[in-house]
Amino acid sequence: MFIIRPIEENDIDALMTLIEGSGHGLTTLPKNVDFLNKRIRISQRSFLHREDGPGGEDYLFVMEEIFTGRLVGVCAIISKIGGFQPYYFYKLEVTHHESKLINVENDVTSLHIHAIHNGPAEICSLYLHPDYRNSQNGRFLSLSRFLFIAENRKFFEDSIIAEMRGMVKDNGVSAFWEAVGKHFFKIDFPTADSLYMKNKRFIEELLPKHPIMANVLPEDAQSVIGKVHPDTEPARRILEQEGFEFSGLVGLLEPGPVLIAEVDKIRSIRESIMGEIAEISDKPFKSEDFIIARTTEEFRCALGGVVKLKSGGYRISGVAAAALKIRLGDYIRFVSFRPKETKKKKTTTLITRKKK
Repeated sequence: MFIIRPIEENDIDALMTLIEGSGHGLTTLPKNVDFLNKRIRISQRSFLHREDGPGGEDYLFVMEEIFTGRLVGVCAIISKIGGFQPYYFYKLEVTHHESKLINVENDVTSLHIHAIHNGPAEICSLYLHPDYRNSQNGRFLSLSRFLFIAENRKFFEDSIIAEMRGMVKDNGVSAFWEAVGKHFFKIDFPTADSLYMKNKRFIEELLPKHPIMANVLPEDAQSVIGKVHPDTEPARRILEQEGFEFSGLVGLLEPGPVLIAEVDKIRSIRESIMGEIAEISDKPFKSEDFIIARTTEEFRCALGGVVKLKSGGYRISGVAAAALKIRLGDYIRFVSFRPKETKKKKTTTLITRKKK
């Protein structure tokens, strides 16, 4: 059984072990003990000291195997991005051109620098150890964050994004960077990616402000714009089932898609229920799977069954109660592990289209 909880200072060694095999995709959690220690401290301050609204807090969570104490996953939420150092993306625009004289028409895709100074919130830093990757663990790790947001709604912006990992090879080579970025920055992709996490000033200093015409790039660079890494496809599908859509923005250094959703319309937030524990059962009972979070003291999240009692309140298992460290009379917030079957929603690209 697994629980998801806020990261602690003494988790640093286990976190370093967890991300050893993460390759070049986990840019927000580089294999640097000083950087990670700093991020853990920022996370701890974020949980303890908050203003009346979102102020750029960075909440870092870990997924722990209860019986072994092993950390098998990590994920994070930033309450508001931007501020002193803006976040940079490319905005995709497609312009339609046609000539009746030579009977030719085509679409020209351009990438425009887009700086975000004032929100939204962001979910990020999701990584699950390869030995534990399956549809259940990945979904649990990803969706647990939304119960935290639901329970702490006033501390988050009204919209939220997820920048998905783009098509970067395991050796750190990016076709898009080779075609675009390296000509302006004169450094390799891993170095730029690492620097971007620490200080984004070099972006403003060196990247030209004029649009980049994607159609004139090499085919391998064009083909990765807006595409996610194969390892990230399951994460994208989970978010789309929750109500996220492509925003029309892509990453600046490697152009993976940026998804966006209105916080209050995310399924796991909209459908979550809060209720009192009226019964803790040591005997098995029939129930669908729910993601359950305790609402008292420190955030803690687990998977388990929940049954509404006729007399009022809810029943959970003794195992779930022990994992969550809750007792009779405590309150939980819970939501169905999987969305109910609905008609498949038509994908919207939200790319700005212009006719010349």
